[in-house]
Amino acid sequence: MAIPTKSSATPEYDVEMLDRIVAFLNSVGIPVTETQLDDACFLPGMLPKENGVLIDRARLKYPGDLLHEAGHVAVTEAHFRPLIGTPEMPGRWPNQGEEFGAILWSYAAVRAMGIPAEVVFHGDGYKGDGEWLIEQFEKKNYIGLPLFAWMGFCSAEENADEQSRFPNVLKWLR
Repeated sequence: MAIPTKSSATPEYDVEMLDRIVAFLNSVGIPVTETQLDDACFLPGMLPKENGVLIDRARLKYPGDLLHEAGHVAVTEAHFRPLIGTPEMPGRWPNQGEEFGAILWSYAAVRAMGIPAEVVFHGDGYKGDGEWLIEQFEKKNYIGLPLFAWMGFCSAEENADEQSRFPNVLKWLR
């Protein structure tokens, strides 16, 4: 079965975009491992596992979803990351705060990569609120920013230097 290739400006499955995202994630310390996955995944063709994300190119629908799932890995405390996807992970994962963190992390990633926000925040994701999220981000209304700053990803101070102010980040892993 051939996987269709679309323009990298569209959110649909795009092999080149997926390769760019995988390279970015590997470069920031979130390993992406290709394997066969079943249909039990929350998002088709990907599964956060331990310190990284497993992907199945044959089942993957939206490459940008990989950035969001990687965002969950990134915002998880370092000592809990090896437990992702295992029965040893304590409590509910991800929690609501980590969800907000993953959303902001994936927006910072698209900005750092220079790709359209629609790649992550597409019409079939975020319970149909992808466009609304993009509108909020364009207005600099970064929902959850104080928590994201508290996690150490950026500064929430208005007088902070440009490099430490969101959507720039100081580090890619919590």
